[in-house]
Amino acid sequence: MKRLEKFNNLVEAFEAIPTIGKKSALRFAYHLVLNDTFLGMKLANSIESAIKSIKKCHTCGGLSENEICEICLDEQRNDKKLCIIENAKDIFVLEENNIFDGRYFVLENLEKQSLEKLKQRASKGVNEMIFALTPSLSNDAVILFVEDNLKDLQINFTKIAQGVPTGVHLENVDILSLSKAMDLRVKI
Repeated sequence: MKRLEKFNNLVEAFEAIPTIGKKSALRFAYHLVLNDTFLGMKLANSIESAIKSIKKCHTCGGLSENEICEICLDEQRNDKKLCIIENAKDIFVLEENNIFDGRYFVLENLEKQSLEKLKQRASKGVNEMIFALTPSLSNDAVILFVEDNLKDLQINFTKIAQGVPTGVHLENVDILSLSKAMDLRVKI
């Protein structure tokens, strides 16, 4: 449909979003263009505003509208615990559910500069470093690498538990998770 180039561009833009397929992209575009133009304008304005004002926190790497995020500025947080996460959106998951009261550090890559920044953060009174990374062999290697590079600090290194999710039948659990659950079983 060459005549609907702007509509097709909108569909393609939605389709470029991870996990959005062609059918969903078409539904979104149709709804915004024909059923709810006010929502379409509000969405466009919100996207533009967010892109202009959201940046990475200089301290933890999380999202912020300022140089330093609200979590890093919060004096009520536990400075002794530092949670290592893969990306800034992981902070939302933990914070939304009030699971963690310490500090965060986004470890998106293992460049020397990032490792030095982590070492500086950890040397400021941290006594536990919690790795909340997606369980995988490559992330296990990352954990070992970080531990090795920070071994001169007096820190307890821990990682989130792995195993069988609540309510999931064993037949639906991947073999790595099932194996970890058996290896890390607890006494009752």
